[in-house]
Amino acid sequence: MSNEVVNVLITGAAGQIAYSLIFNVCKGDMFGPDQRIKLHLLDIPQMVDSLKGVIMEIQDGAYPLVTDVVATADLKEAFTGVHYAILVGAMPRREGMERADLLKANAAIFKVQGKALAEHANKNVKVLVVGNPANTNALIAQVSATGIPKENFTCLTRLDQNRAKTQIALKAGVNVKDVHNVIIWGNHSSTQYPDYRCGYINLSTGKTPISTAIKDEKWLQGEFISTVQKRGAAVIAARKLSSAASAAKAITDHMHDWVLGTAEGEYVSMGVLSDGSYGVKEGIIFSFPVKCANGKYTIVQGLQMDDFSKNLINITTDELVSEKETAFQFLNE
Repeated sequence: MSNEVVNVLITGAAGQIAYSLIFNVCKGDMFGPDQRIKLHLLDIPQMVDSLKGVIMEIQDGAYPLVTDVVATADLKEAFTGVHYAILVGAMPRREGMERADLLKANAAIFKVQGKALAEHANKNVKVLVVGNPANTNALIAQVSATGIPKENFTCLTRLDQNRAKTQIALKAGVNVKDVHNVIIWGNHSSTQYPDYRCGYINLSTGKTPISTAIKDEKWLQGEFISTVQKRGAAVIAARKLSSAASAAKAITDHMHDWVLGTAEGEYVSMGVLSDGSYGVKEGIIFSFPVKCANGKYTIVQGLQMDDFSKNLINITTDELVSEKETAFQFLNE
């Protein structure tokens, strides 16, 4: 077991995603079976009493990796010295709320949290934004966190990738572990582009391109894409609550791979600051295929783009540019 203790912040810590996520972290699923952790749990003041119950459950779980737990509504206490910040809490979209109102409310939240990261967190803190609209919230936090490397801010699109892999596995009649390199491009929204073209399936006959294993281009370019794009809404319609356990699993996957690295030849999807790769406009947080090693990610280069893909990438890019323009109007207020 490592003598070093890492400080892990989870915001929105009394919420349903965090309730699944916290125990993934405690078990070592995120940072490995030997990494000791101190948990920093942040929520709004009226939820702090609820967090006391979560602390009791952490204690009762007897997790050997957990050295301490801080539960607070105080930003300074929550953000001080954190090495990893998982920003789950955000303003949800309420009935009748315009998208601009949602962006304004969250711009205020993530501006404050970005400043808190700059003022109190470890200067190489790795940040994952989960609260929606995740891409633009991550961008707001990044521009507000002076002194922290821009590349240390990411948003969650791994849930979309996991959904896409599962749809491919179900269609092909294989285990999801045999599906590789399905990509999510763009925004964590209904404009995202789930891309099967570079993916493959490990069949008994060997490594097989998805387009060969599933000879149904109409499905691959139609129902597959729309199912993944609308999966979050479908979960809400069925469950009357948004995705929680699957979101926590995806957060765990994202951070695990970022910190501990991806397997050789494996692509994973992360929302990261665009550097202009694949013609995507710079200065937005955009989901790309990446590889991870030594605590750093690298955008996979050289993948072929057909006109179908270029069109869908342009659509999701335009949405993110529009979100950025709207949100940035509120930053100076």
